Amino acid sequence: MRPLYFENGVLRLIDQTKLPESTVWHECCSYDQVAKAIKDMIIRGAPAIGAAAAYGTVLGMSAIKTKDKTFFFDEVKRIADEIKNTRPTAVNLFWAVDRIVDKAYENREESIEKIIEIALAEAQRIDEEDVKSNRKIGEFGGELIHSGDTILTHCNAGSLATCDYGTALGMVRAAHDAGKQVHVFACETRPFLQGARLTAYELMKDGIPVTVICDNMAGYFMYTQQISCCIVGADRIVSNGDTANKIGTYSIAVLAKENNIPFYVAAPVSTIDFRICCGSRIPIEERDPHEVTHIRGCRIVPDGVNVRNPAFDVTPNRYITAIITDMGILYPPFSKSIQKLGERLNGGGV
Repeated sequence: MRPLYFENGVLRLIDQTKLPESTVWHECCSYDQVAKAIKDMIIRGAPAIGAAAAYGTVLGMSAIKTKDKTFFFDEVKRIADEIKNTRPTAVNLFWAVDRIVDKAYENREESIEKIIEIALAEAQRIDEEDVKSNRKIGEFGGELIHSGDTILTHCNAGSLATCDYGTALGMVRAAHDAGKQVHVFACETRPFLQGARLTAYELMKDGIPVTVICDNMAGYFMYTQQISCCIVGADRIVSNGDTANKIGTYSIAVLAKENNIPFYVAAPVSTIDFRICCGSRIPIEERDPHEVTHIRGCRIVPDGVNVRNPAFDVTPNRYITAIITDMGILYPPFSKSIQKLGERLNGGGV
């Protein structure tokens, strides 16, 4: 289930605010439409946001009407900054936009038309690489799942959050495809209900047994020994292994530790921010209180009451059993395993 397609200069996105009631395709013909789609969560999930942002940057480049390269690159920087300012936490957004801009600068001696052509090819490469990396995560992580396991997940880290297949749900899909009998407990994930709306939707379409639970039920099911392991995605992993993911992930990780349940994080290497030393440095997005006060347009909170709505929290590395990437499984101490991974990337020893 691909949530995005780029065809004939148009980025088509499944409007994830409309799921599961209806499947509506949202069309973006300009970079500012892509930026708004990211900000409004029409497209969401770190890898999917990254791919959409890459295509959005290309759309912005294509609309610059000039033969002056200095002006062209000034505009490219402005467009890139505008797209990167949409959501602060998911590192794939910044990684993908910077990759497109860097590729343009690397080829600045070419004509503007050729630069745009090269940039589009790079965006398509980001898209294709994500699909392959998700499959690799499933291949590596599927081995950690056993037949008969009941897996707790939070938010949506499936095909809708990526370019296809998924990270956390990629592991589940790989286990299912291998013939393992698995069951998923999907936390509803207030306030945006990604688990109840999106994860349940994906798994039902794939024929994988799924049960939706309220977020505050996770501890009960762990304490009563009904959960085998927890698997979540990530929006940013830093160099010591601290991980930012959808709000509520930290609570689940603490509960898993208390109940001796493995807690796994699944994400591509592009989600690792090697520049940041610890989770306290990760910027946390705070979203519109309306997402808390209303559900599907219906007010559920007294009018005028104070509301806070952080979209993410940070899980310290001590609560994480392993991080499953497209380049293998990382184990504690994460400062060392992530450093070695960075050395592999820099040395080309992939």
